Amino acid sequence: MIEGKEIPAKMLSLDPFSTWMGMEIIHVEVGRVKLGMNIRPEMLNSMGKAHGGITYALADTAFGFTSNTHGKYAVSIETSINHIEALEAGDYITAECTLDKTKTKVGFNIVEVKKDDELVALFKGVVYRTNKDWE
Repeated sequence: MIEGKEIPAKMLSLDPFSTWMGMEIIHVEVGRVKLGMNIRPEMLNSMGKAHGGITYALADTAFGFTSNTHGKYAVSIETSINHIEALEAGDYITAECTLDKTKTKVGFNIVEVKKDDELVALFKGVVYRTNKDWE
């Protein structure tokens, strides 16, 4: 079985989408992961702002990585996001799981997406933890 802190790096190495997005792992501990990335021009929408799917993808990845640090394969069963501030090309954003609460096989997570210290999106997720160990 892989140690919990090693799982996000393995997941990122197997994730071409997150790699294409330019996501990087900033910090990992069991129950807490922080990722970062730059907003690129091809990530903008028709209004010249970052597409909402960009912050969603970063937060969803932080959520998934965090949920799996407990050593079991975990899959999301419900997620939502609130977009608070618009982002532009060149902005560097981070997503950090600030809550990881497990009730039996179901877990609840909150991920804060920030530009510097400013909250730009708030993501909430529910995860199901399987019996399968990470190897």
